[in-house]
Amino acid sequence: MGNSGAMAESSITNILIIKPGAIGDLLQMTPVIRALHKKLPQARISIMVGNAASIDLFRHHPLVHEVIVFDKRGEHRSFPALFKLWRRLRDQKYDLVLNYQRSNLMAWFLASAAFPCRVLVYNKARGRTVHAVVNHLETLAPLDIDLTHVEQRLEFFLGEEESWHAGELFGVQGLDGKKVIALNPGASNLIKCWSTGRFAALGDRLAMELGAKVILVGGGAERELARDICSQMRSEPLNLVEKTSLLQLGAVLARCNLLVSGDTGPMHMATAVGTPVVALFGAIEPLRTGPVGNGHTVIRHGEIDCVPCNGKRCKNRHYLECMEKITVEEVFDAVASMLAKGH
Repeated sequence: MGNSGAMAESSITNILIIKPGAIGDLLQMTPVIRALHKKLPQARISIMVGNAASIDLFRHHPLVHEVIVFDKRGEHRSFPALFKLWRRLRDQKYDLVLNYQRSNLMAWFLASAAFPCRVLVYNKARGRTVHAVVNHLETLAPLDIDLTHVEQRLEFFLGEEESWHAGELFGVQGLDGKKVIALNPGASNLIKCWSTGRFAALGDRLAMELGAKVILVGGGAERELARDICSQMRSEPLNLVEKTSLLQLGAVLARCNLLVSGDTGPMHMATAVGTPVVALFGAIEPLRTGPVGNGHTVIRHGEIDCVPCNGKRCKNRHYLECMEKITVEEVFDAVASMLAKGH
């Protein structure tokens, strides 16, 4: 049995990973890509993402052969467009498909383009708390990969152009040699957000007491949050919200001393480029989706009765008590402590 398994694995030369998820979900796939390459170094690895912007997350990844977009709400909303993508996948003749969207019928339709082939299906952990990275890696167990020795760190590879752009920006803004702290106020859901008033108060304390330069980061959805923070601050932050691509944001975060963020994509981007994070968690379980690696700080008030909770809406009579409990003082102290340690 052992030899036949080895023979079957040696015949795998073309792999498709189906994961049309959010930024953090995709970056949490990078340990899977690394483990697959180590086990099957001869195989080409392609990944399917959910929108064109996500291509940037793997544009410079040395182990990713191709990034395929499956935009079910846009380009591939019609059946003819979906079938055209199916035929494109069919032509690729994949030997192995990893389906991380098992509940999505359209994802299964696209996976069928590779049949007959070996298919591994992701099973989300139920009744146990395990980090998403570990859970994703568990899908590889049938390939006889020793998961206990797989590195869990995330990776986000930047191009020379983006790194140059960030260097120019820091030079023009006079940030070289200064403490630079990024604040990311947004999240996919408002129940994950700390108040703009507290972000503003934190930014002022970081600037006035630590001599730090504060940068606001995020996408278009954070425009109003950033505007609100800027209007409440006495010191002037550098507002980069909506002004960077994903790769440019990664390059900016790589140059920052630290990021303060809720549970959202830029938090994972920072960890993937080696920047320490102060992560603000409310109801969501950080043991599942928190920052990966050492040197990060998670602030969370688990003493609240309804924590953890996976609801999309807050049902606590004290609205967002889990986020309101996080004080400016404790976040400031966490940042100051991490900076004192050399971050």
